[in-house]
Amino acid sequence: MSNKLKITIENNTALITINNPPANTWDLESLKFLKETVEKLNKNKDVYSLVITGEGERFFSAGADLKVFHEGGKSAAIDMSDAFAKAFEALSNFRGFSIAAINGYAMGGGLECALACDVRIAEEQARLALPEPKVGLLPCGGGTHQLPRLIGEGWAKKMILGGEQVDANTAHAIGLVEEVVESGISLDRALELAAQANKQSPISVAACKKLIHAARSSKKSYGYEKGPFVDLFDSKDQAEGVTAFLEKRSPEWKNA
Repeated sequence: MSNKLKITIENNTALITINNPPANTWDLESLKFLKETVEKLNKNKDVYSLVITGEGERFFSAGADLKVFHEGGKSAAIDMSDAFAKAFEALSNFRGFSIAAINGYAMGGGLECALACDVRIAEEQARLALPEPKVGLLPCGGGTHQLPRLIGEGWAKKMILGGEQVDANTAHAIGLVEEVVESGISLDRALELAAQANKQSPISVAACKKLIHAARSSKKSYGYEKGPFVDLFDSKDQAEGVTAFLEKRSPEWKNA
């Protein structure tokens, strides 16, 4: 169990709320619990759809807590990258229909969580980014594979390599999210869409989803980033990036 994730089930829909204020960050506890929760939901024949959102009005999720890497170093990087890959792979492979109700900032591992869902609904004030290179890291929860699959290599490079943060309307225009809604109603819309999907055969939905996923060109989406991510902890820039962020200053890159 984890109080950092709230789980409720109603009308064949499981609702997972990321509840780790102030920014709904991920840690080993919540990532492990997400994986275990999805695996249990897969065995629950009364659950057809899954909705995931963030607690509060500002953050869907800001990703990993950088203090974990600052304090734990390479050992923490190994554990966290493994946990991210396993949790979001499990979410991606949820047998039913999954929807991310993006109620605010979705950054780093927060966006990767949304990328693991079948559909993303963003509120108009939402901001989305994979900013890991800003602190000497890289996305380790499927981002470098899932983002270009959705929006194309050019925009994926613009976001990851160029540090571009996109608003909800831009995200919709490039195919990163399927819908943009007014502030405060992403969860309502996600539950409405889940209810619509719940009218379909869950067995049929599960079979269709497997076939859709089988059409993806890459078989190495999750876990493939772990090695390069951990290797960054041998660099000076990784330590400088995280330290600078925590000290609220601009990093001084050494390119080493």
